[in-house]
Formats: sequence, structure tokens, C-alpha cells
Amino acid sequence: MAAFDVIVVGLGGMGSATVHQLAARGHRVLGLERFGPGHDRGASHGGSRITRQSYFEGSEYVPLLLRAYELFDRLAADSGQDVITLTGGVMVGRPGCRTVAGALESARAHGLEHELLDAAELRRRFPTMAPHDDEVALYEAKAGFVRPERTVVAQLDLAARHGAELHFDEPMESWSPDTGGGVRVRTAAGEYTAGQLVITPGPWAPRLLADLGVPVRIERQVQHWFTPRGGVEPFLADRHPIYIWEPAEGHQMYGFPAIDGPGGGAKIAFFRRGTETTPEGLDTAVHPDEIAEMAAGAARILPDLPGQWLRGEPCLYSTTPDEHFVISRHPAHEAVTVACGFSGHGFKFVPVVGEIVADLATTGSTRHPIDLFHPSRLTE
Repeated sequence: MAAFDVIVVGLGGMGSATVHQLAARGHRVLGLERFGPGHDRGASHGGSRITRQSYFEGSEYVPLLLRAYELFDRLAADSGQDVITLTGGVMVGRPGCRTVAGALESARAHGLEHELLDAAELRRRFPTMAPHDDEVALYEAKAGFVRPERTVVAQLDLAARHGAELHFDEPMESWSPDTGGGVRVRTAAGEYTAGQLVITPGPWAPRLLADLGVPVRIERQVQHWFTPRGGVEPFLADRHPIYIWEPAEGHQMYGFPAIDGPGGGAKIAFFRRGTETTPEGLDTAVHPDEIAEMAAGAARILPDLPGQWLRGEPCLYSTTPDEHFVISRHPAHEAVTVACGFSGHGFKFVPVVGEIVADLATTGSTRHPIDLFHPSRLTE
């Protein structure tokens, strides 16, 4: 029976970051993944994820974001992979909406460089955008996007280079406390023991972390790519920023420049507008009414974007009721660390979450501020 210092279950964004961190620190690590490397059955695919620092979800996140930026740069240097690109970004809406006011609060609280643009200035700088006269934008030069698939592969490659043992197509079936301390993990291929177990289950959280008592909702979300009317040139990354837009009359939308070449179109999606599902029950088709609704939303804010629909990709979101993460030692099991509930705004934190989880698994604490993410807030 193989013995390890730490076993990590789930090798998506957070799990791959964790095995990378642990292996780089010299620990004997086993990573278990139910699918192959870089799979598209969770929430770490779709070619791009927004990264930003003026964080409307809460200024408490900003210190973690600053560290994540440092670690993304280090990952790019160590792996030789282009994992992060800064394009600038705008948070758009009426002045009092959460997207604008929350981003402004975080920027001011942490002294982040930013500009406030009125509608006329936003249209002047970015002619692709069509704000209403009563809308404004917070512009942040350090916003941009990260590449989820490349990030996961880079982290797994570096983990393997540092000696991690990675098993794909081998899901954990069960785990239990080991009689000699630590844990015993069972898969169809055998049993393993370790001093610590890390569970980063993504959309399998309701099943693998049922004893945690945290309500995690699994949703189907659809990402869309359109070829803009007139071509992609005005939407290229040196002309068009990432954006999150909160129209007064509709749902938040977010999108990207055209980053995948002349035929790749530009990506846009509704923000947190999904339907409840399960990993096994995910509807992988994209339906005509979904395309029409997205095209109408896109036309409201970027009139030339919905020229021709190219494709769509459903993905699985896993979110908590308050939309904050769960990162903690398991309250009932000292040898288990859990990390879940990241979807909607989590991928930009991937490398720093790996650092935090590796800290918790090896020392029981971390220097990073994570009180907001304790599961007791949702179970007491």
C-alpha cells in the first residue's frame, strides 16, 4: 500500500495548484482525478477567465488577489506558459450598482490605481461599447484574463517535475481515518494512506463533502462566442478590455476581447444566471433560446458583437449561498482540508488558494486572511 504525506482529490484549478505547491515544498504527494488532465467536465475550461483587483465582491479579497498576481507571474516564468494577460478592464453600470460601487470601494480601500469614466469617455476610449448616459465605468489597467486550461496543465507539469504522483481516471471512492493516524483513501485501483487529505471537489462537492454540512449549489452556466459584425479587429486586446456590465434593466454580463485569432470570435456570458443541475445530468447542448437571449444582451451593451454566433460551452458552477469560498481544515477531521464553492469568481485566485491549502494541510494555519471562508458561517 503506497503511503504519502498528502493526498489531493480533484486536480482542476485549485487541486492542481495545491499539488504544485506541496510537491515544490518537498512533500510526497498523490493527486487523484476522476477524468483525464485538462478535462472539460468541471469549471476549469472555456479558454479564459477574468482577473481583476478592484473587487466588487468584497475588499477582503484584494490581499489574496495581489498575491495571486505574483504567483501567476511566477507560474508563467517557471512553466514557460502564457497563463495571464493584462488588457485593462471596466466595471460598468449606474454609479450605485454593486459592480461599480463595490469595485470603487475596494480600489479606494487598498489604494489601487483606477479611473472613473462617464458614459461619453467610455464610448470615446472604447468605441465598441454603448453605455447609457446614466452609466459610468471604473477602469482598471491591471485587469485582464487568465487561461484556465493552460494554468491547470502548467501546475500539473510542475508538480510532476517536483515528484508528485498524479493518477488520472481514478476517482476517490471513499476515505476514512487511518488507525495509525492520518487517512486511508480507496479507489477502484487500490488503497493509499497519507498524513493529510485535501479535497478540492469542484462540482462534486455535494457528494464528497456531504458531511461538511455546507450547502453547495451546482449550476449549468453557458459561455458564448460571437463573431462581431464587421470582424474582430475593433475587439482585439489592444483596443477592447475585459468587462463586467450591470445594466439597470437586466442581468450582469461579462466578456473578453477577441483573444483566439481572426476566427475565434469574442466571448461573452451572463454572470450567475444558471440552472441547477448535477455533474452527471449536465445538458451539454446549447439551445436556440439561450443563444437568442445572449445575443440580445450583448447587443444592449456592445451593438456590433452579436454578428454571428460561433459556439457555446456549458460548464458547471459550484457556489455557496453567500457566494464566498470555503477554505478550511474540516471541522470534524483534523487530517482533512477542504476547498470548494469557487465558481463565478474563483479562478483568478487559483495559485494563492493552492498556497493556502498547502499551508493548512501541512501546518494547520496560513498567513493569508481566510476567516471569511470558514464553513461555520454557513452551518451555525
